[in-house]
Amino acid sequence: MAKITVIGSSSMDLVVTAQKRPNKGETILGESFKTVPGGKGANQAVAAARFGAKVHMIGCVGDDSFGKTILDNFNKNGVITTYVEPVTHCETGTAHITLAEGDNSIIVVKGANDHVTPKLVEKALGVIRDSDIVLIQQEIPEETVEYVSKICKEYKVPLLLNPAPARRLKEEVIENATYITPNEHEATLLFQNEDLHTVLRRYPNKLFITEGKNGVRYYDGKEEVLVPTFQVDVVDTTGAGDTFNAAFAVALAEGQNIKDSIRFANRAASLSVTKFGAQGGMPTREEVERSL
Repeated sequence: MAKITVIGSSSMDLVVTAQKRPNKGETILGESFKTVPGGKGANQAVAAARFGAKVHMIGCVGDDSFGKTILDNFNKNGVITTYVEPVTHCETGTAHITLAEGDNSIIVVKGANDHVTPKLVEKALGVIRDSDIVLIQQEIPEETVEYVSKICKEYKVPLLLNPAPARRLKEEVIENATYITPNEHEATLLFQNEDLHTVLRRYPNKLFITEGKNGVRYYDGKEEVLVPTFQVDVVDTTGAGDTFNAAFAVALAEGQNIKDSIRFANRAASLSVTKFGAQGGMPTREEVERSL
């Protein structure tokens, strides 16, 4: 069983569905409203657990009803929450999601996720050292991402950095990470004014650019490779990237090669968009393997 540690955000997703997005100053009628557990870190932890990994989550929730719901959801999905700490006098993070016109728009309010600090991570160093791979994202403080990149390099534990939401990365963080998985928009912001084909060649088998319905692009040391995804009827794209990252990490931790790991992750992500909700659409290991 792969041993995965996820360091990142836990939020409550507040999801509105509408035919279109309102223009500035415009009020429109929506079709539905739902609250579902989310946050990039929590999504990746739940997905990895559904793919059969032993998963530790390191993060924070508020001391409120949303925080309790998130913890209950972790336990329901088999995620170990020893290092998920409730923060008093602070609200749980929220993500305000609009589903319209076949895609999503998201505003994240970090709340308790700002308390996912290096000090919190230090409490879990034993778990990190024993991991097959660590996943981290950027809905938590920048200093924490930098700290985790250093300790993973020190412990020789592979680190998968999903640089979302996008912000510039220090070269040291890029060098310390084993795998970096931006989407096209994030890659453009990370490597401003650079040709992405040139950037891929600079980071062979490290930089993987997810291109939505087109697949995943990387440079294998000899040539640029595009691993195509699977065409499906899309219901909700929220969480597709998180599903991909979790599946990719689990497959790598189990010893699959990069191309097969991407194919497994692409299949998982494509299945995730056929149902509502970031976690609601995440498939099980059996569902992914059966569909492959």
